[in-house]
Parts: sequence; C-alpha cells; structure tokens
Amino acid sequence: MMKSWSARWALLLTGALMIVLPSVLLAHGVSVGDKGYIQETFGVRLVPFLYLGAKHMVTGYDHILFLCGVIFYLYRLRDIATYVTLFAVGHSSTLILGVLTKISVSPFLIDAIIGFSVAYKALDNVGAFQKWFGVQPNPRVATLVFGLFHGFGLATKLLDFEMDPDGLVQNLLAFNVGVEVGQMLALMVVLIAMSYWRRSASFLRSGFTANMLLLVAGLLLVGYQLTGFFTAQT
Repeated sequence: MMKSWSARWALLLTGALMIVLPSVLLAHGVSVGDKGYIQETFGVRLVPFLYLGAKHMVTGYDHILFLCGVIFYLYRLRDIATYVTLFAVGHSSTLILGVLTKISVSPFLIDAIIGFSVAYKALDNVGAFQKWFGVQPNPRVATLVFGLFHGFGLATKLLDFEMDPDGLVQNLLAFNVGVEVGQMLALMVVLIAMSYWRRSASFLRSGFTANMLLLVAGLLLVGYQLTGFFTAQT
C-alpha cells in the first residue's frame, strides 16, 4: 500500500511539473496585455495594480515552487507564518526599493538566482548540506535573503515598462499588496493539498521524490536563464 501511494504521488508531481515547467522558465514574464496596461496607465490606479500583483504571484511558479520547498516540512502554523513573513518582507523590500531607486540588473542573472533558490531549498530539505559539508545553513536567513532576490526580479521587469511617475508610489504599493494577497491564496491551496498528502503513510518517502523534482525544476531554470544571459552578450 505504501509503495502504491508513493508511486501515485510521484506520478502526479511529475505530471504537474511537466505542465508548469514552461511557465517556470518564464515565471517573471508579464503578458502583452498587462505590459501595455502598465505602460499606458496614468495617475493612481489602485485596484488594477492590486489585481496585477495578485495575478503575478498566482502565476509566478518560481515563487510558488520556492514556497512549497520552504513549507514542505513545516507542520505548525506558527512556523509557516514565520517563514512566509520573512519571504514577504524580503520580497516587498526589494520590489519597492528596486523600482523607486531604478537599480537595474540583468533579468537573466536575477532569474537564475531565483531558480537557484528553488534548487537550494530542495537540497536543504533532504539534508544535503549537512551530509556534504557538515553544516546546516540557517533556513530563516536563507528564506529572507532569497526573498530579496525574488522581489528584485520583479522590480527589474517593472523598470523596463517605465511606469508613469504620477501615482507611482501608490500604484507600486497596491501592486505589492496584490502580490502578498496572491501569495496567501496560492499558499492556501498548497497547504490544503499538502495536508491531505501528509495523512498518507508514504509522505516521507515520496517527499524525497518531490524535492528531487523541485531540484530539477530549479536547475533547469538556472540553465535556461544563464543560456539567455550569455546568448544576449554575443
């Protein structure tokens, strides 16, 4: 029975990964319609930007994959809230500061780091760093630091759209609130799914397979983005 459940979950996870993988590789992309709206919008537009922020997070599979890794072995709501808050603080800080200060870095490099964060968390979940190097990095610090990169990744994209300075701060804050709302919605779905999964006796065994899939997704994103970076230099 245990093997049956393990195989079933591994199959479901593999299928889900194959479905979302193209979006994972372009997770920080903004649709043509949304890009046009951002570039043509003038003045304060709180509700539309709140919606765009929520939409980005719900469809931003790199964020969701990272959060899945973060909460994978967290069982208490207090611990989950702590880590999600750390990620939100990092994400919000660099999103707002990056746009307001107009600090721009190659989006390929930022997205490669974001992909690395997914791979890093997968390895952390299976205890790879303790086995390989004899040390255990602080997971809270890592979550905050990678949150900074996740926010900076989106800030880099928004800078390319040259948002109208009239109402910029208000729209940016609304966008950030939308991102956090989208994050909570996505997290609720993940937690509900994982709560059912954890009831099965095969969770720990199939959990290793799930983290290996996270590792593969993260490494693919890193390779894809680095290829884009070096191609753009030629």
